Amino acid sequence: MRRKRVRSWQKHFVMPLDHNLFGNCHASTLVLLPNGERLVAFFGGQREGAGDVAIWLARGDGSQWQMPRRLMAEEGLAHWNPVLMADGETVWLFYKVGSTVHNWTTRWSVSRDGGHHWDPPRPLVPGDHAPRGPVKNKPIVMSNGEWLAPASVETETTWDAFVDISGDQGATWMRVDVPLDHDARPQSVAGDVWKGLAAEALWETDPATVFQWDGVIQPTLWESAPGHVHMLMRSTRGRIYRSDSSDFGRHWTPARATDIPNNNSGIDLTACADGTLALAFNPINGNWGRRYPLSLALSYDNGESFEPVLDLETEEGEFSYPAVIAHENRLHVTYTFNRTTIVYGCIDLGDE
Repeated sequence: MRRKRVRSWQKHFVMPLDHNLFGNCHASTLVLLPNGERLVAFFGGQREGAGDVAIWLARGDGSQWQMPRRLMAEEGLAHWNPVLMADGETVWLFYKVGSTVHNWTTRWSVSRDGGHHWDPPRPLVPGDHAPRGPVKNKPIVMSNGEWLAPASVETETTWDAFVDISGDQGATWMRVDVPLDHDARPQSVAGDVWKGLAAEALWETDPATVFQWDGVIQPTLWESAPGHVHMLMRSTRGRIYRSDSSDFGRHWTPARATDIPNNNSGIDLTACADGTLALAFNPINGNWGRRYPLSLALSYDNGESFEPVLDLETEEGEFSYPAVIAHENRLHVTYTFNRTTIVYGCIDLGDE
């Protein structure tokens, strides 16, 4: 596998910095349509978790964007973490609703005309109050045709990852948990576990909050060979965690720490056609660490190691929750820009 370099990259704001649509936005997701249009979804409202927070959808060609429209909303109910998935003109939207991350549940809707019209939303798994299906990052379609959705649960004490598997395009789902030893933390990062500007601020106001949660959430997935699927996970422990499956996600190895730093913020990964993996993340360790810089790294050995190739943002601020997809020799990425707008970026890759 030949190593790659960034030949060029451009970024554009999905909506201008001076827009007045809402006060806060976050957690973007994107798909590329057959006609070259991009769809970007995110949540926006007064503040994260407020009752006016809705799912918004923007459409554009990458450089020019239509103003986002309010797509899914229910007054008094917070909406969270949309995830888009597309196959041609058919687009699926998954998202969470609930007053907090501890009690949110999953709804979904489908569009058959490239996101112009949508079916009424409905529960993903009727009667199940667990947060089923994708929680932040995109599902993948495995080589056997099944959908594999990266999922997680955030209780008031622990965080745990799992996957949901569907063989009928989302009509039914099978949950498979990812094992994690909550009592075992890597010695190499033990001193970093509860460090970070956000953690220190939380400690001053509510020390119980800092130590309340522990674990891994928000996986991102790829398949390296038929049935061999893998995940990287956000963690509270200063490092990105990893788990692997050799049977189409039916069983997973215990989640373990990698050498990749993590600030307990969202990550995303995509596999290029030649097997190169592209990881978007904040290269900062420490629980609730700062959310800058935001960077891109590539792997040529199935995620065993990553080489930094591009800093998307380097100034002080919040640049977080990236989403990344690959198409031909390009990467398409979106991310939160200081909770004010969403950035879309297009990265051209070439062989060294």
